[in-house]
Amino acid sequence: MVEEEKPNPVVQRVKVIMSAGLLLVHGITRWTYSISASTFDPMALQLNSTTDPHIIVRWLNSGLDHVVFMVMLLALVVKYVLFESRGHLEEHLIHDSLVANRQNLHENTNGDNTTGKTGLKSLSVLRQRKRSRTISYNSSGWEEVPLTTVMEQHSKETQTEVTNEHLSIEDTTSESESEKQVMPRSIEECIAIMNSEVGVKSLTNKELVRMVETRNFPGYKLETALGDPLRAVSVRRAVVAPNTACKSSFDSLPYDHYDYSKVMGVCCENVIGYIPVPVGVAGPLLMNGKKFMVPMATTEGCLVASTNRGCRALVNGTRSQVIRDAMTRAPSVRMPTAERATVVYMWVRKKENFQIIKTGFDSTSRFARLQDLHVGIAGRLLYMRFMAQTGDAMGMNMVSKGTEAGLSALKKYFPDLEVLSVSGNYCMDKKPSAINWIEGRGKSVVCESFVPGKVVTSVLKTSVQALVEANITKNLVGSSLAGSIGGNNAHAANIVAALYIACGQDPAQVVGSSNCMTLMEACGDNNQDLHITVTMPSLEVGTVGGGTALGPQAACLTMLGVKGPHKEHPGENACQLAKIIAATVLAGELSLMAALTAGHLVKAHLQHNRGKASGSTLDSSSTTATCDSAAAITTVNRKSGDTTYDSVANGNSSGKTDDTICDSATAISNSSNKIDNTTCDSDASSSDNSKRKTGHKSNVSATVNSNNSNKNVISIFQNSNQLGSTDNLDVTSSAAVRVAACMDAANLNVPHTDDIANS
Repeated sequence: MVEEEKPNPVVQRVKVIMSAGLLLVHGITRWTYSISASTFDPMALQLNSTTDPHIIVRWLNSGLDHVVFMVMLLALVVKYVLFESRGHLEEHLIHDSLVANRQNLHENTNGDNTTGKTGLKSLSVLRQRKRSRTISYNSSGWEEVPLTTVMEQHSKETQTEVTNEHLSIEDTTSESESEKQVMPRSIEECIAIMNSEVGVKSLTNKELVRMVETRNFPGYKLETALGDPLRAVSVRRAVVAPNTACKSSFDSLPYDHYDYSKVMGVCCENVIGYIPVPVGVAGPLLMNGKKFMVPMATTEGCLVASTNRGCRALVNGTRSQVIRDAMTRAPSVRMPTAERATVVYMWVRKKENFQIIKTGFDSTSRFARLQDLHVGIAGRLLYMRFMAQTGDAMGMNMVSKGTEAGLSALKKYFPDLEVLSVSGNYCMDKKPSAINWIEGRGKSVVCESFVPGKVVTSVLKTSVQALVEANITKNLVGSSLAGSIGGNNAHAANIVAALYIACGQDPAQVVGSSNCMTLMEACGDNNQDLHITVTMPSLEVGTVGGGTALGPQAACLTMLGVKGPHKEHPGENACQLAKIIAATVLAGELSLMAALTAGHLVKAHLQHNRGKASGSTLDSSSTTATCDSAAAITTVNRKSGDTTYDSVANGNSSGKTDDTICDSATAISNSSNKIDNTTCDSDASSSDNSKRKTGHKSNVSATVNSNNSNKNVISIFQNSNQLGSTDNLDVTSSAAVRVAACMDAANLNVPHTDDIANS
């Protein structure tokens, strides 16, 4: 424990001596002046001579100022001479009293619990002093930590004050200096203090932790009760730490240097810290004649770089427009019979009746304006989809409030209407849905751009024809074959999520906001240029409310010029943000599709995501690279080794490759040189078996399709039971060959080796 800093005693004594000397000099001077003033009678003057030994008589004849000086002098003497060493004595006395009272309280608690209240009160009074120390929690329990140690550690740790595996929290409460050598007060005493005028704030952090752990105080009320969000977070961390899988898990989770006042009651509850997420920038993005630097918060390598390349390719800029603005909320209501439900359905569809509901809805807010009302019916259930503009707010709460007012107006005409839920999932919020894809939700945006053919070739390293064909086969046909709703795009969710996190939007709404259809067409003279569009019908964004008020998120909105509400035209900032997101998605779609057609995707990810040690250019003689991707395209420059993919794999090999092992639905290997083997778990693969240099003695069933552009491609289906090791293989190639066992061969519709042998 460390005591509070005290003044230097030598300096204090010097000050006392100087003060006393000044008082004496001043007093004697005043006395001399008093004597010479001849204000006393002759007898008094005779007594006040310098030779008169009766000093008391002189004091009695002095004025009021003399008395004041003498009182001050005596007070200084009493304070610094008589009581200078009383501090240590007081500490010992308080300590002894605390120990004695604690022992009595413990005895009374184990006994009949009828006494000890006096001890509680005395403890409460004795221990109300300022303290300066730090407490920490480790695997062995709570312990005192010297403040100097914490300060030294603070110079090393910039985020949190942590010593090895200790979770330390700074205690800023008021407490007695004598408590430095005393354990926390009992629960009964803490409860008594909580119920007193002093309140929870007078408890130490250690005592607060015990109160929360024993459920004598709710942890979620720490911020409100303490009035200090940072202290509340530190206490909660101490409560949670022992219950985590690893007690040192909070060492790398920062909590200091953050404005929690903007979080409480708005963004998060039971706060224990915050997550720093890297923020990159893509741009400049030219949209509607204005340039933007787009912030993107993400942990996915290549995403910002790829989007930035797309922005560079959009030399003609983009045109982005909001075609619809309507946040939705759809309550579920029930009528006594289906016939009554039909009556309500028909009643709501009349314009004059819609105005009745609209009047009630619009009365709840300055910005909420009901635009439309779509009603769905299922038996005696009705689902009313309220669609309203909400200004610059995303508007979920605003629309919900207006919906309740609209239903109240409706119930005046249909008293038997029963509201089951203010949200009946006909809205549709944070879930994939066809209704949002068709009818839209939030901001519906269309964005387009014309990209010159020269830019496609020089910047994107591909061709217009390749982009158009890849977009059709992937984004249109492939997504339709998968039964995707709103997924006719390459990776719109990537850009939407990065921008949502950076700009304080609700990340869960990426589900519906990433609905996007990407279209590409050849245009211009001889179709040498590219026309690309993205259509996003359900961008749910806002520039006020929620996380937009947090400092870093507000800074990102400021970068885009859309922070807060628009002063002149409410809703303009939110619409502008939606336009920027759509334009950024267009840039990301263009760049990714170019990478897919040019065969750069896996190479870029291996280079940026996995570092130089596991990059796409492999120089080792035998290496295995594993890629999890929707489409894996790689260039392998090595003499021997294995390249393993867990997806659709397009292997583009410019050097000698012995084995390419693919766990995929379709494996296509294009080679300009000699390839010894391609072993795949697949239903179909392209191969040319006529010029194979290496073979297997095991039974094989292969489907061969010649590819004139390839020199040697072989596709072999083999049972995993037969390929448990390379001992069963007869390799005649001079190169070192490694073959991994096939995976899940039983799920493939191909003959097993045993069946082939029997035939």
